[in-house]
Amino acid sequence: MASHSRAKRKQKKKKSKTVALVAILLVVAFGVVTWFHYSSPDPESVAVPDWIEQDFIAKDGHSRTGFELRKVKDIVVHYVANPGSTAAANRSYFNSPNSNTSAHFIVGLQGEIIQCVPMGEQSSASNQRNPDTISIEVCHPDATGEFSIPTYNALVKLLVWLCHEFRLDESDIIRHYDVTGKLCPKYYVEHPEEWERLLNYVKERL
Repeated sequence: MASHSRAKRKQKKKKSKTVALVAILLVVAFGVVTWFHYSSPDPESVAVPDWIEQDFIAKDGHSRTGFELRKVKDIVVHYVANPGSTAAANRSYFNSPNSNTSAHFIVGLQGEIIQCVPMGEQSSASNQRNPDTISIEVCHPDATGEFSIPTYNALVKLLVWLCHEFRLDESDIIRHYDVTGKLCPKYYVEHPEEWERLLNYVKERL
């Protein structure tokens, strides 16, 4: 009888150890998954694909400050000030003495993408969010601010790639409007349902 009782206690103790071990493993696994999801890679280490043209503007302390971008929490979408202007024209403006603004990327009217600022540096686009965001300026054909189909598709492609690289999802894509209340990007502030549609397109491709 005593032997049976000891065996039962031993079995119970073994079961408790197993449960405790499983619990520890689950906690560790959850921690690893959480770390992977929420930790952001060093922006400077991200390799840019060949469908993006790198044409960096000069470091002038204004448009390109040279300040370090250590972590990416969000991606901010803007629209350019001049309807009908090209990605190259906007890049040239960022590089001029008259400018104190810039963006990491510009998406053009034909879907071309130019990178103006290295990933490891802050752009001068998103006000107080410059230190923790990637910025994208988007060209548009007319005063409505609506993006053309080639531009729209290229923007989605760029957003999907950035989300993959920085372990983000569609909820981490915001408008300049969401930072400061500025009417930017105009069409997608005035038509919030279209902004949600764009985010859904990104979500489907992640």
